[in-house]
Amino acid sequence: MRPPGCVGEAMRRALRKRLVGQERGLAHLGAAALALGAVFLTASCDQALEPRPVATAPVASTAPMPRPPRMAEPPARISDDRIAQYFATLEAQRLANGMLRQDRSPRDLPINARDVEEAFVRIALYDEYTMLDGQLVERKTPSVLRRWDMPVRMQLHFGEAAAAEARRNDTNFVTGYAARLASLTGHPVARVESGGNFHILVVDEAERQAIGPRLRQILPGVDSLTLDLVENLPLSVSCLVLAYSRQGGNVYTDALAIIRTELPDLSRRACFYEELAQGMGLSNDSPRARPSLFNDTAEFAVLTVLDEQLLRILYDPRLRPGMREAEARPIIREIASELMGGAS
Repeated sequence: MRPPGCVGEAMRRALRKRLVGQERGLAHLGAAALALGAVFLTASCDQALEPRPVATAPVASTAPMPRPPRMAEPPARISDDRIAQYFATLEAQRLANGMLRQDRSPRDLPINARDVEEAFVRIALYDEYTMLDGQLVERKTPSVLRRWDMPVRMQLHFGEAAAAEARRNDTNFVTGYAARLASLTGHPVARVESGGNFHILVVDEAERQAIGPRLRQILPGVDSLTLDLVENLPLSVSCLVLAYSRQGGNVYTDALAIIRTELPDLSRRACFYEELAQGMGLSNDSPRARPSLFNDTAEFAVLTVLDEQLLRILYDPRLRPGMREAEARPIIREIASELMGGAS
């Protein structure tokens, strides 16, 4: 891991530019120096959609695809009462274009052990950003394996705008999903009422813009970059997660997810699926990872069979935080082969 360095306005501008300009997918900040420690960022963004073509052979899941026509883009300014309408329109457009798929094991996108191995290396062992001459630049660079070693305690925090039924549905979903993540990883993960270290804030536009005092209470020592990013989140970003290491190392100690209250049901659920799984340590994205939440499209709205295998590999005891590709790849290949029954 790179040593901490100064995080200034140049990083803020670069990060905002990336979040505004990318498709729904991931933006990863590898090792920024923050008051709380190292921070790792992923986000779901809502501009151009880039669906992948239907695969016809097992190796097709690694093929990139051409860019389709652009979907509705968020205006520079929008009134609060139109935000929910904007996201509803965006979801409808995606569904009409075959996106937000809910088939977790699609027959048109079979995977094999090699697919799993390559997807894991690109998603878990690469950073999307790097520091160059004191500025954050978009450049995929080799990184190290990062994950939690303490129990993950997911705690929901609802804003006043969240309806009672939505709160019940979200709470039930996170409870079940935390148990599923625990089963997949073999690592303790659970929803808690208090004392969380993975905080999930479900807030609307006005609540998020005034979130500073609440974030300082939830995450003591939270840095100004996090506050600035969350409070000024562009409408093109539907949700995001930030994972922290208080020691500045490769083991997570805290995480913060932001989910917009205004999202319609399917997009909202997709955000929960993606950001909570990303916060476990699969923090990069790869356009060749299919079928997966962990690429820069909105092709899938659920955790897929490939994503499940990646989570299993991430927490396999044969791997350790801080491992780089050269050391980890032979182990990853062995685990992937075991998980896929030797199919390659």
